[in-house]
Amino acid sequence: MKQKDFVLNLCILLFLNLLVKPFWILGIDVGVQNQVGAAEYGLYFAVFNFSYMFYMLLDMGICNFNNRNIAQNNQLLDKHLSSILVLRFLLCVVYFAVIYAVALIIGYRGVQLKLLFWVGFNQFLNATMLYLRSNVSALMMFKTDSFLSVLDRLLAILFCGMLLWGHVTAAPFKIEWFVYSQTAAYLIAIAVALAIVLWKSKLRKLTWDKTFFLLILKKSLPFALLTFLMAIYNRIDPVMIERILPGDISSTQAGIYASAFRLLDALVMIAYLFSVILLPLFSKMLKEKENVIHIVRTAFSLLYLYAVTMVVALVVYREPVMQVLYTDHVSESVQVFSVLICGLIPISFTYVFGTLLTANGSLRKLNITAVVGILINILLNLILIPHWHARGAAITSLCTQSVVSLLQWIIAMRELKVPFKSLPWVSILLFTALLVPMTILSVRWLDFSHVCPSRPGVGLLLTLFVVSAGSLAIGVATRLVRVSEAKHLI
Repeated sequence: MKQKDFVLNLCILLFLNLLVKPFWILGIDVGVQNQVGAAEYGLYFAVFNFSYMFYMLLDMGICNFNNRNIAQNNQLLDKHLSSILVLRFLLCVVYFAVIYAVALIIGYRGVQLKLLFWVGFNQFLNATMLYLRSNVSALMMFKTDSFLSVLDRLLAILFCGMLLWGHVTAAPFKIEWFVYSQTAAYLIAIAVALAIVLWKSKLRKLTWDKTFFLLILKKSLPFALLTFLMAIYNRIDPVMIERILPGDISSTQAGIYASAFRLLDALVMIAYLFSVILLPLFSKMLKEKENVIHIVRTAFSLLYLYAVTMVVALVVYREPVMQVLYTDHVSESVQVFSVLICGLIPISFTYVFGTLLTANGSLRKLNITAVVGILINILLNLILIPHWHARGAAITSLCTQSVVSLLQWIIAMRELKVPFKSLPWVSILLFTALLVPMTILSVRWLDFSHVCPSRPGVGLLLTLFVVSAGSLAIGVATRLVRVSEAKHLI
């Protein structure tokens, strides 16, 4: 593939995902919560996160294994497809057995178990869609894969949008409709993806291959374990809120936590895209024994500028942001959000140092840091949630992410000889010292409310854009970001 074709396909993929998925999170997801209320959405959010913690059982590293092998050996598509489809259904049975066993142990009953079935089924459909896409991308059909990467979300936006704002029914919106819309969207998207894969293959029948199953699971187990452990400390907070607190307050507080978490979840997407670029880059450089310090410094600087800018701006403008997005429990959401959004900084650093350690094959030490994160998270949640509710879970999340990020940083410095002084500390201090007062003073200097008085979100968005542009200028002026280095990384 020519370099310009690769860049074009990458731009298409990023454009589609950055266009569709933030709208899903900040448009549809927010709209659903505003319609059904914090309590009903909080119950869904807790059950969803519970199901997501065990997502590893549905994948077990199959997508990465399949993508690599089919890309190198296209002729294996028929054999792998016939066997892996069978394996996926076996993993689905294991997944449901595990989540229902654990759900019953922690006290899920009635409506929670019913909701868990559909949410779990959607997780299975999502995993299946990702597997089918791994075949499409392995066949170098990148434009098709870009389309498939957003197809399910586009369909879900269409279905939910009609139910939320299309006046197709007089009944009030129910959280079950949100789940069913996603199910229908996944099923249609899978049908399209499967048709494309079958068109490229000569699949005749499904095959039971025990040796092949064990080979895949053995190779992918360390990565699957890391994914599982990280999912626990990243997703267990709303589950513990809903389980620890009594009565209706539990679901309401889980919903408040969801409202604060949603924007963080959208912003983490940018940091995640860095890891997509950095993992193969680090892997190649380490294999060829090249010095990675230069790339580490550049990636760290860019993510520091991004994460700190977003955190400072959103903490300063936390009240108008929450008021634009939500209608209920705004004051409580503001308190939770101001703490939770700070987690973007350590999470961003994890996507540098954690990715570096993954490329180095230091999975055992990464798994140890993840276990430490789980222990800290559960212990602090047990202490803080009964007293401070959702805000206590937000404090726990920030502490957990900070400790895990720090541990990965220390391990990377020792394992890969990344010296402390290699990072631009003077530029970091100058940048932060200038950014914070500039953002605080912008509250007085910038007022775009007159641009669209009927839609305060427009003025707020313009304000945040100007603050971000000022932050970028400060970053360049303090040499935190060097344009030549950024171009080199790209």
